[in-house]
Amino acid sequence: MTTPPAEAPGFKAAIVVVTPFQQNSTLLWDSESMVGAVVDPGGDLDRIEQAIREVGVKVEKILLTHGHIDHAGGADDLRKSLGVPVEGPHPADRFLLDNLAKQGEAYGFPAKPVTPDRWLEEGETVTVGGHTFDVLHCPGHSPGSVVLVNHAQRFILMGDVLFQGSIGRTDFPYGDHEALIGAIKTKLFPLGDDYAFIPGHGPVSSIGAERRSNPFLT
Repeated sequence: MTTPPAEAPGFKAAIVVVTPFQQNSTLLWDSESMVGAVVDPGGDLDRIEQAIREVGVKVEKILLTHGHIDHAGGADDLRKSLGVPVEGPHPADRFLLDNLAKQGEAYGFPAKPVTPDRWLEEGETVTVGGHTFDVLHCPGHSPGSVVLVNHAQRFILMGDVLFQGSIGRTDFPYGDHEALIGAIKTKLFPLGDDYAFIPGHGPVSSIGAERRSNPFLT
């Protein structure tokens, strides 16, 4: 578990790097109640559960930003272990979640199919420890990728839509580069330069930093 990259009055977040893809699974919790969520538990559940114990988080749900193995491969086992629901992603990623076991065979680490207890649509909200996140559907990297935005703390759970200095891959058969760029420019840029985000891989960043220097967007 890394030093918490996002701390603000109200909630805290910490990254647990998992899977051979070095994916950022995020542990997010309310600083008073200690109620929180696990975001994108792709695998290495022993590390995630150790972080939960170390922090003392009472996990109320699992959130998925999209259906790739490094983000969702451990979700079903963690749901059973913790006895909590899975929310997200958008239903357009159902085919990816249904085929997680096959993805695992291809990439050489275990994964199980998972059906969320709740799919997420554009315009809906999710709550974590009483904090509200707006759901933005941002396809391109995958058809059902969602981004979760907390306006009160100006904070984003980005998934694999946007990274520090890069964007999500779109070289899959179902990828759509134009849709991804369009979502970033029309849905994320208008949020404001001071919105910080945790991406699915790599270091944290902000909308302003990526607007100014991301080579895929400038």
